Amino acid sequence: MVFTDYFGLDGSPANAYLLLLKALSLIPYWHYLICAAVVLIVFLYNFLEFHFLEDFFSGFRGSPVELTYNSCSQLYEGVVSKCRLLHGRYLATPWLSSPHIQTCFLNFFGRPPVFNYTRRLFGTSDGGTLALDWLLSSDVLDGAPHTDNAIPKDDSTPLVVVIPGLTSDSSSAYLKHLAFYTAKHGWNVVICNHRGLGGVAITSDCFYNAGWTEDVRVMIHYLHQEYPKAPLFLVGTSIGANILLKYLGEEGENIPVAGAVAVCCPYDLLIGDRFINRRLVQKFYDRALAIGLQGYAQLHQPRFSRLINWEAIEKSRSIRDFDNHATRIIGKYETVDTYYRRCSSAIYLESVSVPLLCINALDDPVCTREGIPWDECRANENVVLATVKHGGHLAFFEGITGSGLWWVRAASEFLSELHSSEYMHVQKKVCKPHTPLDSSIDQGPFVNVAEDGLVAALNDEQMENKQELQVLEMQDNHHESIPQEKTNEEDEPVTDTNSDKSSGVLETTTTTHEASALDVVISPIRKYIGQLSRQNRWSTWLLIYIAIATSWPLVGSMLRLVFRKKLRNAMPGGLLKR
Repeated sequence: MVFTDYFGLDGSPANAYLLLLKALSLIPYWHYLICAAVVLIVFLYNFLEFHFLEDFFSGFRGSPVELTYNSCSQLYEGVVSKCRLLHGRYLATPWLSSPHIQTCFLNFFGRPPVFNYTRRLFGTSDGGTLALDWLLSSDVLDGAPHTDNAIPKDDSTPLVVVIPGLTSDSSSAYLKHLAFYTAKHGWNVVICNHRGLGGVAITSDCFYNAGWTEDVRVMIHYLHQEYPKAPLFLVGTSIGANILLKYLGEEGENIPVAGAVAVCCPYDLLIGDRFINRRLVQKFYDRALAIGLQGYAQLHQPRFSRLINWEAIEKSRSIRDFDNHATRIIGKYETVDTYYRRCSSAIYLESVSVPLLCINALDDPVCTREGIPWDECRANENVVLATVKHGGHLAFFEGITGSGLWWVRAASEFLSELHSSEYMHVQKKVCKPHTPLDSSIDQGPFVNVAEDGLVAALNDEQMENKQELQVLEMQDNHHESIPQEKTNEEDEPVTDTNSDKSSGVLETTTTTHEASALDVVISPIRKYIGQLSRQNRWSTWLLIYIAIATSWPLVGSMLRLVFRKKLRNAMPGGLLKR
């Protein structure tokens, strides 16, 4: 039997693959199930970026918090150095040891505390409506919500103003964690819901976006006027953090904010857009956020349909699609990349004058670590960047039960230390800082339409040249439109006083008839020469150089013949021959 198993009846070798299949069939099927389960576990472990084994072999000690700051930062020396959490370690909840699991668990479960807000509606100057949801420390400590007039004008209790993330409102789990924890420690909290969120209708044609800072500016001014003795602190999350940083950079010193915290800020929206389309797991987030934006648009469909193409919104399958068909059109941006570039907060970090703590997780599945502006944070003495190895997006669950968020405690500790220190920011009446310049396409809506129909953006130099040409044409047109001068009997020129009153800017000069006639001849020539010289500042010298270089052989030959003839006539013949 052994001989016939390995060789045929005629003595020839049997098919090796058939022999292999016969051998594999002898292995119990449950062994195959175990192997498939192991392969699946390894795949999911890497795909979902689990770090349970890493935590296990490190003894569940967690990873240290890395701080990035300026070496001369007084904020670090006087405030951050006293924060115990920022100098400790963060350990994620063991059964949530994955950034994706943490992020999904936060959005679907979150385990938020149970309480009720007190809502106030605020109307903006453009007709918009904002929902302000308040949670006072007395609401948490006493257990009963108060009326709208619960806070007196002269109240000095610190007030934390929260800016939610994309499509988030005050009912989001992470915002409830933040509001309850802050109010429990004796501070008042107000969450400024974005336009159209929090159950409030959109009452104007103005929508919020990742760079819309006007609502925050108006609300801060209003709260500062209402409660001038209460220190104002800002906390921004995700897109709200991007809006927060942009607002701080735009205002500079002239801002009534004592301190701020930015959590999971994307910083660079262009890099974030590239990142969220890179891997398969990121595309799930992209699609989920796009569905959230479509739901936001669905709530206000009549107004969206009137302003943009509704069918294009329904067909959007990513954040970029929605921004291309809706956000950039309503915000009047030329392209999606222009919108991302101009609304990114990284370029505004250098102008931040308020004590600022930035918190980010390096494994954030939505806001990549590639967009973190390390050098910009290190260059500004008012900024301290705290990064942890794990944490997900706005999650940072801690403890065995996962009932708390680490970043909530870290932000509260930082603001408490800042409030008890001498480093709180005090508003200074100064001019707004110089905002960074973007590329030429970001300087819209200035465009140049050529004769062939092509549209190109004008850069700063072209705009300056265009303005100079317009000023020159105005001067020439004014010169040509000067009324005919009147002369008296002594032939003294008399100018028309009405022209002086009408112009207000340009001065009318007194000239003779001969000068006026000469100007009529010279003015067109001077005009075109001026246009040529201003079109490109170095073009005149380039033309002179080209003219000399091309004509030099001919001119040199002519000069050589002329001077040679003169030398021949001036010198003796014998000397010339030598």
